[in-house]
Amino acid sequence: MDKPVTGAQPQPSRLREAMRQARIESAERSAVIVELHDAEIARLEIVNEALDPLYAEIPRSFEQFDRGITRGEPPRLWVDMVAHVSMGRDRRTYRFVQDTRDGPVILTESGSSDDIVAAVTKYVARRMVERERALAAHDRTARWYAQRRWSPGGVGMFLLGLCIGIAAVLIAAFVLASKG
Repeated sequence: MDKPVTGAQPQPSRLREAMRQARIESAERSAVIVELHDAEIARLEIVNEALDPLYAEIPRSFEQFDRGITRGEPPRLWVDMVAHVSMGRDRRTYRFVQDTRDGPVILTESGSSDDIVAAVTKYVARRMVERERALAAHDRTARWYAQRRWSPGGVGMFLLGLCIGIAAVLIAAFVLASKG
């Protein structure tokens, strides 16, 4: 068997060279992916800034609208707890999505940030009207119960039922005692 000559550099193997080349390509792809991710976040920040006037008009009593950008994968601009804006697969199209029990529903999809701002404005207005209606219905129901619960007629009916119940118990006790 031939022994390698000492002092001579061994030639790198083909596999080792291929792995080195694959690592370089992977690093280059990662850099591109990071740049794309940063570009998505920048586009969402543009929409976020365009929504500033809308959110300034929302009364503080409407706490359900709390927006912010999450930088996960994919990055999202949250409008409220169930709706968000994200970028489409082409990374140029905005998607306004609402999460429902049946899964996500795309409310609007557009390449224009102005279209998305208009859709979010319409969505926020609808949600505010829904909340006002729900609160008004709750107030009507609460008033109805309050009127029924403490009305003099309601108290009188309670006392009448209590007296009938006590009389029934006394009669049952008397009948059982007389049989014994």
